[in-house]
Amino acid sequence: MNTAVFEMPDLLSRAGRSGERYVEFLRVPALSAGLYRLPRGASDGQSPHREDEVYYVAAGRAAMTVGDEEHAVRAGSVVYVRAGVLHRFHDITEDLSLLVLFAPAETTAAC
Repeated sequence: MNTAVFEMPDLLSRAGRSGERYVEFLRVPALSAGLYRLPRGASDGQSPHREDEVYYVAAGRAAMTVGDEEHAVRAGSVVYVRAGVLHRFHDITEDLSLLVLFAPAETTAAC
């Protein structure tokens, strides 16, 4: 694959049909990408990952704890999380839709 184009409405629709919170839509050795959705009031139970991550908040509003730091995030926020660092979204006041990039591609094992 030399190129791929994805449309956010299509990704959101696909994620909604799957019923899963996380839907991966791209995987190559150097990175993987997915859409992570958390409804208002949800708990985020993820564990630290072996890969660096970048979150882009496409929609919603919440707080995010990364290590010892807490940040307010909303549509348009971009958050980098270093591999192995504990992180989670909480106090979700508006449904979150997050574009997630892992580099290298996400493995199934947590740290």
